Formats: sequence, C-alpha cells, structure tokens
Amino acid sequence: VQLVESGGGLVQAGGSLRLSCAVSGRTFSNYGMGWFRQAPGKEREFVAGIGWSSSMTSYASSVKGRSTISRDNAKNMVYLQMNSLKPGDTAVYYCAASRFARATDRENEYGYWGQGVQVTVSS
Repeated sequence: VQLVESGGGLVQAGGSLRLSCAVSGRTFSNYGMGWFRQAPGKEREFVAGIGWSSSMTSYASSVKGRSTISRDNAKNMVYLQMNSLKPGDTAVYYCAASRFARATDRENEYGYWGQGVQVTVSS
C-alpha cells in the first residue's frame, strides 16, 4: 500500500491550503482514512478522519470548523482543506490508511502511512 501526500507549502496566517493524498495498493473505498501532523519537538497528533462512506468524519478540536476532510473513492484520493491557518498549524502532515471502515482518531488503528508533507504558516 502506498500513500503519497501533496499540496503542502508556505502560507501566511489566515490563508488556506488543500492537502491531497493518493492511495494505491488496496481497495480504497473499504477503509477509513485520516490526517495526522507532527510539529517540531512534539508528538504526532490526529487532525481529521473520514470513514469509508464519507458520512463519518472526525476532527481534532484544534482544527474543527477550519478544516474539512473529504475523499473521492473513484480516484483513490483523500483531501484535507485547511482554512484560516495559524502559525500553530505548522507541522509535517501525514496521510494514513485505517485498518477499519470507520473514522477514528486512534493512531494505532492506522496501518499505512505516507511520508508526510511540510506545511509552514508564517505570521
């Protein structure tokens, strides 16, 4: 299973970014997907998750209302739209594929990870 993130970069505070994750090597539509992030010196944390049907989504409180996770099962893609970005959102963002169909914030339920993409928000 391969996960490849794209869409990161440098953005000013208040701006927006859309991260994309291309998934190959498994039946994409059967499984939940998630985004995590890791800031320098901090542990990796959950950002958002989406179940197989897209009707199930979950967000960290730090991004809820500013971010939207979505998926396109026909294209084997998952997205994270982030708005009103803050310097505190600066981190490496990782796409992850769950071992289950549900949306989950539990890192140990994700069996596959991308290599990550850098998001830097300047003040």
